[in-house]
Amino acid sequence: MNKLTKVGLSALCGSLASVAANAGTMEVLGGATATHTSNSGGVTGNPIGMHTGLTFKGSGELDNGTTFTVTITGADQGGYSSGSINMDTPSLGSFNFNQATGGNGIGGYDDAMPTAWEETWGFGMGTGIDLPKGVSSSMNVQYSTPRVAGIMLKAAVAPGSNNGVKTNDKAASGAGTTYKSSGYDLVADINPSFGLDALSGLNIFVAGSHSDTHKEHSLSKGNTGDHEEGIAGATFAYGPVKIGYQRSIEMTGRETAGEVEYYQNNIFGVSFNVSDNLSISYGEVESRKHLTGSGTTDKDIEMNAESLQVAYTMGGMSLKIADGEVTNASYSSASAGDHDARTIALSLAF
Repeated sequence: MNKLTKVGLSALCGSLASVAANAGTMEVLGGATATHTSNSGGVTGNPIGMHTGLTFKGSGELDNGTTFTVTITGADQGGYSSGSINMDTPSLGSFNFNQATGGNGIGGYDDAMPTAWEETWGFGMGTGIDLPKGVSSSMNVQYSTPRVAGIMLKAAVAPGSNNGVKTNDKAASGAGTTYKSSGYDLVADINPSFGLDALSGLNIFVAGSHSDTHKEHSLSKGNTGDHEEGIAGATFAYGPVKIGYQRSIEMTGRETAGEVEYYQNNIFGVSFNVSDNLSISYGEVESRKHLTGSGTTDKDIEMNAESLQVAYTMGGMSLKIADGEVTNASYSSASAGDHDARTIALSLAF
């Protein structure tokens, strides 16, 4: 058994504490947010909400120069939310073992648009949008190449079942309830500056995902397609301004009349850093749900949302405001699907 030969405990700026040993360090990061949310689309009830979270982050270095990072997160009233193990090699890229954090593969680009605070749909407005996630919501492993000539390639895989189940060590997930079996994602993240300062702020990303399907699991024999997703987009930053646009599609493989055949999303965003402390942004999202079957009622339903956001940061405290509106929320053409919302948030990081 290895003995702990040296332990130190000290307060750090931006973290609760750091424990150092001869093999590495462990940080504990924390934060809390109090919000006030108003939504015209339904009964708000008590509008006050609160989020607290802790992240344990350990890091170290091996003899060959490979560094590793272990992250464990507990958020949103959960004792444990997610975890990951990342290993960066000196020249062969990085390997990430991920417990459904949502950031690997195509899931890291489901909405990559610039914003002052949250995504257009993500501040409590209740859009009910469907976004391509690939294998990111399941147990997965991702390999990322070193960035060469501005290009980084990523490949993530969820072997056996892309079922969204978090699994402990020495265990397997089982089939779960999904109709998707093995899945994999491929991503190309490109910064094509070509040595030109004018292009240094350009980022282009293209991603795709494929999951095999269980034809006998929650699918009729008429369903023969696999589950496929794709994203393409770009952002460009020049000085304090950043603008972006992306387009995505999710093909479910379901071919029975009345079921969802595909979702298609168009997302736009622009942000402006007024100063080091103040930023504003505007975003729009258009999402279409298409059902199979020529006689299906509301075969195509389009959901639209937009939001204006402002964020002001002072040290470890930030004040954020988001105001937006949505039509056909949750892909419902009923009048209840049209509403606006406003959220005010006070966040503290320590």
